[in-house]
Amino acid sequence: MIGLTRQMETRRLYQQIADQIRELIDQGEFQPGSRLPAERELAQKLGVSRPSLREALIALEIDGSVEIRMGSGVYVSAEPATTTWQTKSMGDSPTELMQARAAIEGATIVLAASRITPEALVTLRQLLDGMKKEIDLGKKPLDQDRLFHITIAEQSQNSVLARMVAELFDERHSPISAQFRVRFEDRETWTRALNEHEAILAALEMRDPLLAQAAMHSHLESSKQRWIEN
Repeated sequence: MIGLTRQMETRRLYQQIADQIRELIDQGEFQPGSRLPAERELAQKLGVSRPSLREALIALEIDGSVEIRMGSGVYVSAEPATTTWQTKSMGDSPTELMQARAAIEGATIVLAASRITPEALVTLRQLLDGMKKEIDLGKKPLDQDRLFHITIAEQSQNSVLARMVAELFDERHSPISAQFRVRFEDRETWTRALNEHEAILAALEMRDPLLAQAAMHSHLESSKQRWIEN
């Protein structure tokens, strides 16, 4: 019993919410092909936040239980996929992931601001120039974005922090985070991210730890709003 309790406690919130929705579908409250209640109404019904509900709906979309139609709503699949009654893990919660990144990268950049080398500043400028070129071509500059954040983390001269930043960033490739990227990232959001990166680089060039930290927090908070609270 203790082992089962611990197993249940480790289930992510979006998995638990997805299980609740799946149970309502199985009980016939939401019929195949029907539209689920509006996000605000469904969140109130389940007693959860809208970002957490959105994560659960994305998880259900991945396993084939629902279909999300942008501008229309969320519909129960006409032929729901055969799954177990529990929603499987699809990666860390994107909301919690962005919160963790803000905490870790916000601390890391304070160290980096006082230790960054001229060579690293040149590298960061080149990465942002590369980002702009990719965006202008209608592409997603994922590699440049990753290297920008990791280069800053490496300049902290703390290998543990640098490793944590890389691991948190690479969680973007988990199934649930990747699905958010597909749905909510476009040329406009990448252009905004580039502008925020420019502010971070400007603060680093001034070697101002507090300004750099504020710029990093602003960037990651804006990213969370674009990515998760869109």
